[in-house]
Amino acid sequence: MTDTAALYQFAHGRTGDKGNRSNISVIAYDARDYDHLVEHVTEDAVRALFRERRPTAVTRYLVPSLQAMNFVLDGVLDGGVNDALNLDTHGKALSFRLLQLEIPVPPRLVSGTAASH
Repeated sequence: MTDTAALYQFAHGRTGDKGNRSNISVIAYDARDYDHLVEHVTEDAVRALFRERRPTAVTRYLVPSLQAMNFVLDGVLDGGVNDALNLDTHGKALSFRLLQLEIPVPPRLVSGTAASH
């Protein structure tokens, strides 16, 4: 059995919007964990996490120089700021939802070679 933990223990995030599109960045706290995050925080995982919002497309962009990745989710903001009737028309809370994603604990932390955040 693999030990898992919420993504927020290994990364932080930011959210932006443009129309009905949400843009969510995930940035590793520790550069040593970046490759592990890339392996486990995939387009499929994000699509499944946001399935109730019915994204029409999920695209991931990698930014290794910043130990970051950016997800663009189309069709998830109920039409955008001017059309949405929900309380979070800009989708700012979506990064918090993504940071709840359960992923395997990075191997360097399972072996006890470093303290977790």
